[in-house]
Amino acid sequence: MLAVTTADVRIFLHVLAATIWVGGQITLGALVPALRGHEGVTKAAARRFNTIAWPAFAVLVLTGVWNIVADDLEGAAQRTLEVKLVFVLLSGVAAFLHTRATSKAGLAAWGALGALGALLALFFGVQLG
Repeated sequence: MLAVTTADVRIFLHVLAATIWVGGQITLGALVPALRGHEGVTKAAARRFNTIAWPAFAVLVLTGVWNIVADDLEGAAQRTLEVKLVFVLLSGVAAFLHTRATSKAGLAAWGALGALGALLALFFGVQLG
């Protein structure tokens, strides 16, 4: 059996948080059409999701900083990280604006932009792995 390292724990926590943040958005997005027929259920589900999504986003940011400090990236890897960070920021800001939106159009636009940012951040994160 391989020894467990702090790098293993760091990457595990980062990937776990990503599964909650990204996978949760995809799952909730897929459930919204089914939940719409029941008054108040969509908002209740979204509020409940937020109780785990935002802590997961915080873990992503903290472990992301830990990853940056632990790894000495240069050249193309550094540029890939910079692109990833733009999409992390986009995902977080769009998700925040989604929680503040009051129209269906705003909810849809900010939700889609947040999910797209999360997916692209995930893609570039996998590239760095």
